[in-house]
Amino acid sequence: MSKDDKTWYPYSQMSETFKHYKIKTISSGSDFYFVDRKGHRYLDGVSNMWCNVWGFSENRIINAMRDQVLKIPHSNIFGIANDKSQSLSSKFLQLTEGMDKLFYTDNGSSAIEVAMKIATQYWYNKDVKNKSIFLSLKDGYHGDTIGAMSVGYVENYFNRYKQLLIPTRRIPKPKSTLIERDNQSDLKLTIEKSKNIIEKNADKAIALIMESGAQIAGGVTIFPDGYQKQIKDICRKNNVLLILDEIATGFGRLGNMVEYLAQESTPDIACFGKSITGGYFPLALTAASKNIYQEFEGKWDEGRQLYHGHTYSGHPVGCAAVLENIKMYKEKKLIERIRTNASKINKRIREFDKFPIVENIRSKGMLSAFDLIHKKKMIKNVNGVPITIFIIREALKRGVFLRPLGSTMLIIPPLAIDFNSIEKIIDVQTDIINDIQKSLN
Repeated sequence: MSKDDKTWYPYSQMSETFKHYKIKTISSGSDFYFVDRKGHRYLDGVSNMWCNVWGFSENRIINAMRDQVLKIPHSNIFGIANDKSQSLSSKFLQLTEGMDKLFYTDNGSSAIEVAMKIATQYWYNKDVKNKSIFLSLKDGYHGDTIGAMSVGYVENYFNRYKQLLIPTRRIPKPKSTLIERDNQSDLKLTIEKSKNIIEKNADKAIALIMESGAQIAGGVTIFPDGYQKQIKDICRKNNVLLILDEIATGFGRLGNMVEYLAQESTPDIACFGKSITGGYFPLALTAASKNIYQEFEGKWDEGRQLYHGHTYSGHPVGCAAVLENIKMYKEKKLIERIRTNASKINKRIREFDKFPIVENIRSKGMLSAFDLIHKKKMIKNVNGVPITIFIIREALKRGVFLRPLGSTMLIIPPLAIDFNSIEKIIDVQTDIINDIQKSLN
């Protein structure tokens, strides 16, 4: 790393990372490739941190954003409105059956914080004073702000911030559905344990929050069929609100536009982000049902309104991006394309089973993962190099940008990518796993 670079990089031990490879400074993009200052191209194997849909070339979303900047680059919604946020609210709620109002933020963590505040104030406005804790799933992830860390506690990430976190009780996560096993036999016990915890804490539980359809950052757990619906039903019976996080799993990642509809588990509050703008603008949404929103209506001096807002809430450039993105999904039949590619990925990923170090292969939609394990332990280093750094370095050498979750390899490409490019990503991963296997042998 250059001494002149004063950037503090996220989730990176900078001095060690850049000791093992020279950082690639990206200056442009083309199709699904990053292009560095020297003109070298790197295929985006992580959908630009799980958000990119259409790649980096000129398209209608970029044009819509440009047009909006020329009209008015930003118009707040504190006492006035802007036309793009009004249009998007109407359009988005047509997709999200069961939701009635949309609150705007600028990133996923903030969308989660808003959901938590809405849920908390909902009970306050109903004069229910005993609700004081949240429930969540073990190994869930919901962002890096204090509330989001509290309900999405990943030990390796957040143990140094424990003293900041708010009270949360966790229910067990289900065993992931695998390529060769659906784990339905384990589901009954997980549901029973979860039911007991929810019932025990129901009187004081504000809400249960969970990712919709799958956990990703906490290690990739793909929920068994019927699991999410059963959790929703238990919450309903026990007067506990349900918040679903579709920030990373919605808008096609798991093969469905709105995952909770596919899971038959309409929540009280739902959060969306990442891919909604095509991956081009920081915008996130918190949607609430009519039952939730009506408790915030009243006279001004009653103080029932939601006390939350961001400078860039309802940003018209971001809203213009989402509006055009939704049109492109429909016109280009993207969900159908995703499902076709998902079926092909599902076949190819089975090839990793030939490596003794590969275990727990799982896949749904445009999300696949497997664990690298040697002698019953997750592999943490390869030839003295931390495994995350090793995989990034070796992939860049081969013209692909990959970033694993430690010893968990991901296939999480841009949603509209062509299958030939997906094949290249899988081929590069195969080469790297082969190298790791040889180093252990």
